[in-house]
Amino acid sequence: MKKPQQKPYLYAMLAGFGAISLSVLLFFFIYRLQGIGEALDKITSILMPFIYGGVVAYLLRPACNLYSGWLSKVLPSKAKKYADPLAITLSMITGLLVIYALIIMIAPQLYQSIVSLWNSLPSKIEHTVQWFIDRFGENEELLQRFNTSYNTIYGELNTWAQNTMIPYITGIVSDLGMSVWRILMFFKDFLIGLIVAIYLLASRKKLSRQSVMIVRSVLKPRWADIVLQEISFVDRMFGGFIDGKLVDSAIIGGLCYVGCVIFGFPNPLLVSAIIGVTNVIPFFGPFLGAIPTTLLIFIESPSDAVWFALFVLFLQQLDGNVIGPKILGEHTGISSFWVLFSILLFGGLWGVVGMVIAVPLFAVIYDIIRKLVMRGLRKNGCSEFLPVDAPQPAPETQCSTVSENDGNE
Repeated sequence: MKKPQQKPYLYAMLAGFGAISLSVLLFFFIYRLQGIGEALDKITSILMPFIYGGVVAYLLRPACNLYSGWLSKVLPSKAKKYADPLAITLSMITGLLVIYALIIMIAPQLYQSIVSLWNSLPSKIEHTVQWFIDRFGENEELLQRFNTSYNTIYGELNTWAQNTMIPYITGIVSDLGMSVWRILMFFKDFLIGLIVAIYLLASRKKLSRQSVMIVRSVLKPRWADIVLQEISFVDRMFGGFIDGKLVDSAIIGGLCYVGCVIFGFPNPLLVSAIIGVTNVIPFFGPFLGAIPTTLLIFIESPSDAVWFALFVLFLQQLDGNVIGPKILGEHTGISSFWVLFSILLFGGLWGVVGMVIAVPLFAVIYDIIRKLVMRGLRKNGCSEFLPVDAPQPAPETQCSTVSENDGNE
């Protein structure tokens, strides 16, 4: 008589136990989602100096590598060991000088423009209303609609100021001590972050080699190569896009300032700063910057606002078709539809930061999905559906054939 097979029952019991355990964990995760979010916020606040330091080090890494390569060539043989410390020092000084120059050149004039605009705002509004009456005063129906709209908007603004703005300002004044404390904590975290950035820049090659060693010790050679290639792609995508976007926005802000000075548009520095800062956000940035700046100029001079809108339209076309492609290239590899989708998605999740990193982040996700789809098509024998330029699968490799310089940069 044969003994009953026990393995199928054992596997079924383990599968049931695993399903129940996963269900319990999922229920616990959903039930405690708010507590988990609070714990993550607490951990994030504790590690904020390291986050600041990581961002600063990542932004300064190209300059640090550039200085290091240049110093390695110009320094004598005995002094080459000082190339990396000097490169780190020069990159930190460069970053601080850029911030200092922006603050010194822009902040005072920006503050003066905002104060003068705020002080002259009532008279500018009256001037705009008078200009509208002079232009369209003969059309009584249009004038009546304008007066009705003006009175309605003025009443709503007055109600908003009384019910929302004044209590909000009162709350700010009452919380001034807490606000000062938060500002001091921010500077404390940022200063510690600068120290962390120095350590990260000094250890960037060592940390890169250690990361490569960990990946290759955990995964098989073929999968390790795939993971390292994807990490390299992420680095190129984020580094190239963010650095290029910052340079592109600085150029657009400078061109806007030159154009405003040449054409005599009011508040050129304030307008250019808004245009340059909002241009960092892909797709929506030009609209986010053009609308408030056009309104600011409309308050000063309604006729200039029309010419400024045309100037900004020309500037954004120049950026989108000439300057942007030259600096950023076409390395994102995603269509305009997915650009819009990614900005709306990650902007809704993480605000302005999500809108800035949306395009490179979604490009990475898109690339991973594309590679998985092509791998599945090859595995299922459907190679005829593969695009002509589809990359070939990575060949099997051994750790002994991998260069020792992997991840040094």
